[in-house]
Amino acid sequence: MSTTTTATAPGYTLGQMVLYMLKLGTFGFGGPVALVGYMRRDLVEERGWITEADYREGLALAQMMPGPLAAQLGIYLGYVHYRIVGATVAGLAFVLPSFLMVVALGWAYAHFGGLSWMQAVFYGVGAAVVGIIAMSAYKLTTRTLGADRLLWAIYLTLAVVTVVTESEIAWLFIAGGLANWFRSAPPRWLGRGGLNAVAIAQAPTLSGMLSGVDLSLLSQLGVFFAKAGAFVFGSGLAIVPFLYGGVVTEHHWLNDRQFVDAVAVAMITPGPVVITVGFIGYLVAGFSGACVAALGTFLPCYLFTVLPAPYFKKYGRLPAVKAFVDGITAAAVGAITGSVIVIAKRSVFDWPTALLALATVVLLWRFRKLQEPVIVVAAAVVGLVVYPLVHLHTL
Repeated sequence: MSTTTTATAPGYTLGQMVLYMLKLGTFGFGGPVALVGYMRRDLVEERGWITEADYREGLALAQMMPGPLAAQLGIYLGYVHYRIVGATVAGLAFVLPSFLMVVALGWAYAHFGGLSWMQAVFYGVGAAVVGIIAMSAYKLTTRTLGADRLLWAIYLTLAVVTVVTESEIAWLFIAGGLANWFRSAPPRWLGRGGLNAVAIAQAPTLSGMLSGVDLSLLSQLGVFFAKAGAFVFGSGLAIVPFLYGGVVTEHHWLNDRQFVDAVAVAMITPGPVVITVGFIGYLVAGFSGACVAALGTFLPCYLFTVLPAPYFKKYGRLPAVKAFVDGITAAAVGAITGSVIVIAKRSVFDWPTALLALATVVLLWRFRKLQEPVIVVAAAVVGLVVYPLVHLHTL
């Protein structure tokens, strides 16, 4: 019987796994669902490197822990036979290609972003991104909430808060998880009150403890993106509203236009959507900023995969753990839904962009297998054609 501690010799070398992850990270388009599907097809069905049981356990852990789904599954599959070393090099190999791509795009954007052709590209792409996020929010909502009234209440609360504040309030994620945990599988100490209740009541203040500390720019980037990486529940897009609140509203590192362009860059590159942090970090502090942002974001998800892996079989299916994760996931999906409205206010501002956003939704609804990069490239072409006409009209 296969377990996470399988002692049988692997039918592949660590080098072969690294090469596979490099290839997947370079050519793996289609988003997290497609990427985890590729891993199952290639590693379980065709090559037989990973057993079905190990794959399912890795997928369940990736869905339960915070972090980008595909990256965490890749880390776990590296862990199955080669433990910490395998998890580390498999994760790096999967993320590195897309990181280098977004850094290169960041360099081009920083040097040519003021040119009319670059503005025209992102004029179209920004509108398409709104449609893509809207459809992702719809799919996540229908898949995760069901008919549970509490989950819907958590979802709606986060959606409204995100729209009103135009930022992400991290402790509300934890509050959503606790609310569903206490409702579905209440711990025995809950009825005692006392210090436990006081500690929970003070949770909102914890996220602001470092706000008054004078940190260097790179240190600020590291702290912020590490916090962001710990709240990527439900989908890589869950990080979008969190990033917007910190990068644009709180720290003012980027303006609205630059942030939407950063999300667009993530849509046209392979690998996890979360890799947009590399692009953002580059715009803020160059190559060093890109490295710090990526490390800060992916280190939590790496730890959330490697540390619980040996214990997941025993504790991962406990009702309390599942209820907590379900509550946080509902909060994350609500924040994504709210971010659609926030980002749309900046990217959909005339008839052409409104039509592009609507056309994106219709195409993704009608053609379920249509991949987002195809739409993004088409939107870029439309932008190149339409933007000069609109720009001339406004002169």
